[in-house]
Amino acid sequence: MKNLSDQFHPATRVEALKHEESQIIEQHIEEEDKEEERARCEWDFSLETVVSSSSHGAGSDALGVIEFDQSESIVATGGIARKIRIYNFKSLLPYEGSQNGHDMVLLDHANVCEYYICTPAKLSSLRWKPGSDSRVIASGDYDGVVMEYDLERRVPIFERDEHGGRRVWSVDYSHWDPVIGASGSDDGTMQMWDPRCEGGGCVATVQPGETRRAVCSVEFNPSTRSTIAVGCADRRVYGYDTRMMKDPAFVLDGHEKTVTYVRFVNELTLVSAGIDGCLKLWNLQDSQMIRTYKGHVNNKNFVGLSMWRNGGLLGCGSENNQVFVYDKRWGEPIWMHGFEPGIADRGFVSCVCWRQVGDDECTLVAGGSDGVLQVFKGKKKTDTATGSR
Repeated sequence: MKNLSDQFHPATRVEALKHEESQIIEQHIEEEDKEEERARCEWDFSLETVVSSSSHGAGSDALGVIEFDQSESIVATGGIARKIRIYNFKSLLPYEGSQNGHDMVLLDHANVCEYYICTPAKLSSLRWKPGSDSRVIASGDYDGVVMEYDLERRVPIFERDEHGGRRVWSVDYSHWDPVIGASGSDDGTMQMWDPRCEGGGCVATVQPGETRRAVCSVEFNPSTRSTIAVGCADRRVYGYDTRMMKDPAFVLDGHEKTVTYVRFVNELTLVSAGIDGCLKLWNLQDSQMIRTYKGHVNNKNFVGLSMWRNGGLLGCGSENNQVFVYDKRWGEPIWMHGFEPGIADRGFVSCVCWRQVGDDECTLVAGGSDGVLQVFKGKKKTDTATGSR
């Protein structure tokens, strides 16, 4: 019988192919790990400013929302103190642009806040009205009322109380028709409204899902004319075409608990946050989850969610009193920073907001349940091999 060489034996050839395939997979995993490590090392973050109150009783000043205006030069905050505070962003970074290094700056709300407007109830949400030259801001409050304020005259100019006295968790405006607004409430509805209609009449009302569960977040897609997303206590995200609101255009099902925030990344991608301690990235074309982000602690409270679109970074708070940053490409945080211990050491980071400017430098403002604001700056590291960022 003819004696064939082992290299032509079928079993040996299969084993060789499996070994080669295994090596390719290992190499691919190693390359992914190296790329992830590069992503983790791309940014240097530093705490620039801490704004606190020298008066006692800061616990009654818990922050719930931070919002930059469209010019990215004015910051508004709101919370349970029944005040909308307005800050000039430059005042929060007094040494920005200085060539000399400086230590972290400590400021007092009373000195740095330009002015504030007292509101009738505790605030859960704020949103600047597009196209108003930073003159009009809307609020949603614990009494179920949506208000618009003229900041130049510092007076309310619109009031809408159509949620049956149930807390309004979220408000937003259409970017294509800025007069149109939307609000989500504990009454289980998302309502679109137009102040030009008598009594701020409803353009549309939807009750997502089969059960009347709270609507915790609403956001119009800034990249498209007719899409709005809704995050609900039934653990799902619903998307609607505003031209035909009868049925949802998409449903995103993956969270194990209440969805607290929804934020559009771009026209076809959305990120959601839930009190299951996860952020999730979704493809809106097929309603499939792309990635889950874990690391922060969130099983009870609203801790904020913000997307820096230029740099692809996600920011959120945490119930262990830390602020977290994720690169949207990776499921683990690339950076985190702890606030000082809160009230009776039970404080948590309750809201965050990115400044939507720049590519190689970024700014994140975070607020705590103790009323403290912290401002962080991030810089993209220089590639030592190429000298580029």
